[in-house]
Amino acid sequence: MPTEQQLIQYPVPSYPPPESEDEESWVWTQIKAEARRDAESEPALASYLYSTVLSHPSLARSLSFHLANKLCSSTLLSTLLYDLFLNSLSSSPTLRSAIVADLLAALHRDPACVSFSHCLLNYKGFLAVQAHRIAHLLWTQDRRPLALALHSRVADVFAVDIHPAARIGKGILLDHATGVVIGETAVVGNNVSILHHVTLGGTGKVGGDRHPKIGDGVLIGAGATILGNIMIGEGAKIGAGSVVLIDVPPRTTAVGNPARLIGGKEKPARHEDVPGESMDHTSFINEWLIRTF
Repeated sequence: MPTEQQLIQYPVPSYPPPESEDEESWVWTQIKAEARRDAESEPALASYLYSTVLSHPSLARSLSFHLANKLCSSTLLSTLLYDLFLNSLSSSPTLRSAIVADLLAALHRDPACVSFSHCLLNYKGFLAVQAHRIAHLLWTQDRRPLALALHSRVADVFAVDIHPAARIGKGILLDHATGVVIGETAVVGNNVSILHHVTLGGTGKVGGDRHPKIGDGVLIGAGATILGNIMIGEGAKIGAGSVVLIDVPPRTTAVGNPARLIGGKEKPARHEDVPGESMDHTSFINEWLIRTF
């Protein structure tokens, strides 16, 4: 086992990165330091960490390699996927910026996320979102058969089903992620946190703009279902297991099946925090109990 002095060579990164340094470069430096530290402390992972992180000169190349190996199949080769992912990330600073924002979101909001490298290598919600970003880019470039093939592989491998036409912001956390479904015309803003088994779906077989629009800073609890072309306002909170069929105003909470606004539809109670960042799932409970019983 390595000594304490050896482990100190590769410190766990602080949060947030220094304003004077390029954010992407700073995060990549931390990821490499974490990978070296983990390879020292757990030799069984040394080869894996070298091939996925330490042998690569950039975050884009590391992520492209890792995603390609996760999503490849006997007919969709890892070399093809690697080239596709790397070309997409290299040509789009916006995609790379979103990757960094998602890494920071996971480390900041999820107490189970012990490091950037842990998120990069092991968080299927993070990986599913990055693959979706590339599928969405392909969709906008009218390479739709390839976008749909990638979408299918993501659903098979990560159990996350995001249509490639859906628009997703940055600073996104899919916490646990299993069973998340996001439909074709859905829009998800920045700094949104979504737990497992959440559906952003339609209400029937009619086409057109038929899926929810999620504002910035929203928190959607586990098992929530939001249906139809409705608006979930900025900083709103959707309780676990809720079924939402109505617009939810900004900075308010909706709970129940069918969901009701805490405080009532006419004068819903407002909160001051940004739940998508605070991850506060329970602050509404006392008020809900008082008003219900």
